[in-house]
Amino acid sequence: MTAAVEGAARQIPRIAITITVNDVEERLEVEPRRLLVDVLREDLDLTGTKVGCDTSQCGTCTVHLDGRAVKACTVLAVQADGSRVDTIEGVAAGRPAGKDLQPGLHPMQAAFVEHHGLQCGFCTPGMIMAALDLVARSPEPDGDEVRAAIHGNFCRCTGYQSIVESIQAGAAAMRADAGRNAAIGPEAAS
Repeated sequence: MTAAVEGAARQIPRIAITITVNDVEERLEVEPRRLLVDVLREDLDLTGTKVGCDTSQCGTCTVHLDGRAVKACTVLAVQADGSRVDTIEGVAAGRPAGKDLQPGLHPMQAAFVEHHGLQCGFCTPGMIMAALDLVARSPEPDGDEVRAAIHGNFCRCTGYQSIVESIQAGAAAMRADAGRNAAIGPEAAS
């Protein structure tokens, strides 16, 4: 590398940003061109968000940005300044083991295990984040809604039917979990 190229590389400005990731406020200085997925993985060590294609094709990097599913490889970190980001690591954070739940797993995660919605697991975090976005908008999705919601998330192992079944089972478990929490009152549910 020539001295001129090295000097130019060193002079890339850094921008201070603040993002709330999984309920933790993070203050970072990032280059304007850094992708949100890279900041999550490299700066915050949240490696559950995968990089599968770098071209917004596969969905393995799906996270929630201000409550909506986005592909983190299409968002610059500076665009997330002031926003809330939820990753797969935050999905089950602090969840106690329930009567019908596996210890520490969110109902959607447990459904993926119970209904064989994963094989190698590489696509699973993105699938679960897309599924949770769907269920937030449609608590009782039919098969067509599920397929539409995950159309941008690729799996190379399962053939998708078990993923669709897992998402529907996860949605049902989330409804049941919400019903249990409502029945015991908000103070007892937390």
